[in-house]
Amino acid sequence: MPRLNRIVETALYVDDLERARAFYEEKLGLVPLLKTGTLHAFDVGGQSVLLLFKRGASLQTQHSAGGTIPPHDGEGPLHIAFGIDAEELPAWEARLAELGIPIEGRMRWERGGTSLYLRDPDGHLLEWVTPGLWATY
Repeated sequence: MPRLNRIVETALYVDDLERARAFYEEKLGLVPLLKTGTLHAFDVGGQSVLLLFKRGASLQTQHSAGGTIPPHDGEGPLHIAFGIDAEELPAWEARLAELGIPIEGRMRWERGGTSLYLRDPDGHLLEWVTPGLWATY
């Protein structure tokens, strides 16, 4: 069977694209890769891409010179996890406190990883996780 290597992109759907851009770029420090009227893309650690789509703006097939992208969208609070180095956990806790972003939950995993949970402005559950959560991380 052919093998899947990794997840390259993860998408969140947001109500206010500019508010979401400011949160991810200015508060979390993600580097923008692409900005359009309906989509912002950010580099995550040089390994993956976070896509922020304006909710409802990708319900039609998108056509370009390169081909087509089928319709997609999402509703409700979704969940994504950002991997961080264990030694950076205290700095992230301080940064989030400085920004007034509350940590909703904490988890210490059997394998040794630690997770912090918080929300973005659209209510999506974001997780900061150190190595030791999964056998693969």
